[in-house]
Amino acid sequence: MKRLAFLFLVLLTSGCATSPVSPLEELAVPSPVTPQPTLEGDTEEITLALAGDVMLGRWVNEIILKFGPLYPWGDLLALVQSADLFLINLECVIAESGEPFRPPRVFYFRADPKVIEALTAAGVDYVTLSNNHAMDYQSPALLETIHHLDEHGIAYAGAGRNLEAASQFTLLEAKGITIGVIAFTDHFREYAATENKAGTNVIPITVDEPYFNRVRQSIEKVREAGADLVVFSIHWGPNMRQIPTTEFKEFAREVMDAGADIFHGHSAHVFQGIEIYNGKVILYDTGDLIDDYAVDEVLRNDQQLLFLLTVTKRGVKKIELVPVMIRLAQTNQAHGADFDQIHARMQELSAAMGTEVRREGNRLVIEVR
Repeated sequence: MKRLAFLFLVLLTSGCATSPVSPLEELAVPSPVTPQPTLEGDTEEITLALAGDVMLGRWVNEIILKFGPLYPWGDLLALVQSADLFLINLECVIAESGEPFRPPRVFYFRADPKVIEALTAAGVDYVTLSNNHAMDYQSPALLETIHHLDEHGIAYAGAGRNLEAASQFTLLEAKGITIGVIAFTDHFREYAATENKAGTNVIPITVDEPYFNRVRQSIEKVREAGADLVVFSIHWGPNMRQIPTTEFKEFAREVMDAGADIFHGHSAHVFQGIEIYNGKVILYDTGDLIDDYAVDEVLRNDQQLLFLLTVTKRGVKKIELVPVMIRLAQTNQAHGADFDQIHARMQELSAAMGTEVRREGNRLVIEVR
């Protein structure tokens, strides 16, 4: 069903005018239509499933060890398994080794190596490691996590044994369509990889040089390596923020202008609005999908979304959003009032960005034009 490609390394990187009515139109006779050539990549399409944070540590870890690797996916299991490619942000390390990072953190997230079966059972193809928990247990745990991912055939980007490795991209392939993924984070700076130290691929949120040139070069490299579409994945910004700042919007648009096709943001623990920018998709924040977090009664971080993108070699055709609920470390499709609240929130947040969201059955749909 899915094919995992190989990893490459890179350096750190309308107005509408009215026209006169023709005589044929007046007579209700259809005008001749000139056949348009079918461009390569227009016909073949795949479903790309994207999610925000998947945190398998703490109580989720205990639940999986007790009830098995299928438990956290609830009734989403068949849906994510059927996607051609499934990409997430892994918000924990999967390791037995390592000591807690110092100075102390508020939260440390680590899962038992057995818990990686929850990822393979759901058909996860790729995980982002560039985030603020990849170094919770320092270099040994990060490198052990990478070892387990390699053993289980799960691709990754955004962290590694040094700066060069942390800057690597990955290529994923399904049905002849190649998806390139690059990954960054804006925090924590002390988790950043260097030329001789393991860590994450940290970058400030700015369009100024020389910082943004790293982004531009990474996109160019993955495109040169054969990517039909480029996913720019970034763990950025503060928790529990529903609306991106002006600076974040400027950064995301600049990323798209630099050649990315899909912007995959995460970190806020709540979803944000979706912008269609020059025909490209900006997911400012994809929220959470698996966790054991306390629920904010106002922001409702238990109400989340799974993002399903229909793509061809030429870009994204359609976005389908599946409203979900996280309860007791398990995620299931939302219904009733929960569904309506998720719909209303995403509709309002996306409308502010000029994006129309409509409901079709148990999904929310955005047409990409």
